[in-house]
Amino acid sequence: MSCAKLYIIPTPIGNLEDITLRAIRVLKEVDLILAEDTRTSSVLLKKYEINVRMESYHKFNEHKNSNKIVDRIKSGLSIALISDAGTPGISDPGFLLVRECRENDVEVETLPGATAFVPALVNSGLPCDRFCFEGFLPIKKGRQTKFKELSEESRTIIIYESPYRLVKTIGQLIEHFGEERQACVSREISKIHEENRRGTLKELFDWYSVNNPKGEIVMIIAGKG
Repeated sequence: MSCAKLYIIPTPIGNLEDITLRAIRVLKEVDLILAEDTRTSSVLLKKYEINVRMESYHKFNEHKNSNKIVDRIKSGLSIALISDAGTPGISDPGFLLVRECRENDVEVETLPGATAFVPALVNSGLPCDRFCFEGFLPIKKGRQTKFKELSEESRTIIIYESPYRLVKTIGQLIEHFGEERQACVSREISKIHEENRRGTLKELFDWYSVNNPKGEIVMIIAGKG
């Protein structure tokens, strides 16, 4: 049986088979599962016959709930944290709870598993020995400063983006990086309609200007020089 600690459990980013045997075992053994969206996670739990109680833990309640969760673990509960897809803490809730546990000497065990940017990076054909992960860029305040900063970055750059902002973002990248910078847009990784489109920023801008992107997007951009 699982011990009284916090378990960070990666979940599939697309295909529900992209989960480890260890993750399934731990999810079956814990006393409570914290899920970003219980409706989304119930599909995964039902598939693997995991009948553990779930509670919501997301960006709108994590600040007020983290210390309460720590107290529950201290009282003897084993608790798993999952997000809708991927690894909690990577552009998803998780960091605050892990920090709260560390500050209160509560053990945290993080399992390896799915995260969207790794397959996107490797599949891009761009150098993956050195890279920087930026997650979602600022939407308003600090956005232009971030583009200017990244324009001098020599490592391969990884960003997450909404399909509704992709064309605008590529246009802004062209302004700061130039039209000829190589890049790759990966959509719907591990899903039926997965797409990996490579080319210059200008080629990608032209394509997505007339082909509306859909789904989860990871963008990989070559570093300067």
